[in-house]
Amino acid sequence: MTVIGDTGVAPSPPAGRLRTLALATLANSVGAGLWLTGAALYLTRDVGLSPVQVGAGLSVAGLVGLTASVPLGALADRRDPRTLRAALQVLQAAVGATYLLVDSFTVFLAVAVLELLLASGNLAVRAALVAAVTGPQRRVHAFATLRAVANLGIAVGAGLAGFALAVDTHRAYQLLVVGNAVTYLVSAALLLRLPAYPPMPRVATGAVLGRGGALRDGRFLVVSGASALLAMHQTVLTLVVPLWAVTVAGAPPPVVSAVLLTNTLLTVVLAVRLSRGADTAVPAAATMRRAGLVLASAMLLYATTVALPTTAAVALLLLATAVYTAGDLWHAAAGAGLAYDLAPSGAVGAYQGVDGMLAGLARAVAPALLTLVIIDGGAAGWLAVAGLFAVTGLIIPALTRWALNTRRV
Repeated sequence: MTVIGDTGVAPSPPAGRLRTLALATLANSVGAGLWLTGAALYLTRDVGLSPVQVGAGLSVAGLVGLTASVPLGALADRRDPRTLRAALQVLQAAVGATYLLVDSFTVFLAVAVLELLLASGNLAVRAALVAAVTGPQRRVHAFATLRAVANLGIAVGAGLAGFALAVDTHRAYQLLVVGNAVTYLVSAALLLRLPAYPPMPRVATGAVLGRGGALRDGRFLVVSGASALLAMHQTVLTLVVPLWAVTVAGAPPPVVSAVLLTNTLLTVVLAVRLSRGADTAVPAAATMRRAGLVLASAMLLYATTVALPTTAAVALLLLATAVYTAGDLWHAAAGAGLAYDLAPSGAVGAYQGVDGMLAGLARAVAPALLTLVIIDGGAAGWLAVAGLFAVTGLIIPALTRWALNTRRV
């Protein structure tokens, strides 16, 4: 296994807790790659649901799932996050396997809701575990390392899923479901090789925020909400760019795969390197400003493809995706740094849960909003989104200084 070190592609993290966490992430993300690649076809071609039913079910389940982020994150502050995350992954394995039993929209919706409740909560617990494993000085670096590993695992899983999709049989699709469930169990077993982590003291949380915790911390909500606005950029790459490239820019459909592969490979190569300097709130806010401006530049590059011949448009799409990826990685590192550093000691899980919930809400709104603004609005829509990203990035340092100056800890 290789991941990215401070100077580029390097061996996996040195023997120890971060390597164990990376191996658990790799196992889990291979399963994610299997399922993300094959889920839509399994549910439509094998189970017999319509695309509309699948889309509606996942949208409802995604919104319901966000409600687990804060309570499970808060639970990770009061319990050992290692044991909690391992338990959640065992539950995710069981729920993932029940996709074998889906035979109607009702059953699918029930399974999807359970799956996304566990997945949303597990993200907050994972953030608490990363902080416990690495400590304050290395948690953003570890976060970036795990993101590189996750992208590598998803790419491997997607490649393996391609064989099942090529066979296109009931048994092949069932293997995808089983494979995804098994990787959760492997990941849980690896996590249990880590030591237990007792909860941090909760003096600051109770004294400062009272009931409601992070949801009552208006300063944190403002900063995290601004970061969530930038998180809408993920929908640009996964939904808007494919639609724009084929239907507006006139690129051949295989270019969509090239765009996504470019993003995946650059993420694996650059995630750790671009996470430098975002460990605490003030430098993280400066990194977030850079992310907003770079993402805005990428939006302008995507807009320009409409006026070019096909070959030039394809080249510019790939260049824009490279620029986009840098902005995406800076945003991810800065968002982690802000969410970690603005959280009181003893409340990391709860604050990460709120941060994840806000980002999830933004991503839920983004598909309808961005397709309307960009696909229907054309170049003017790209310009509007670029302006939103640039302005958001520019104001985050001031919001962060305000949050730090008025924080009572």
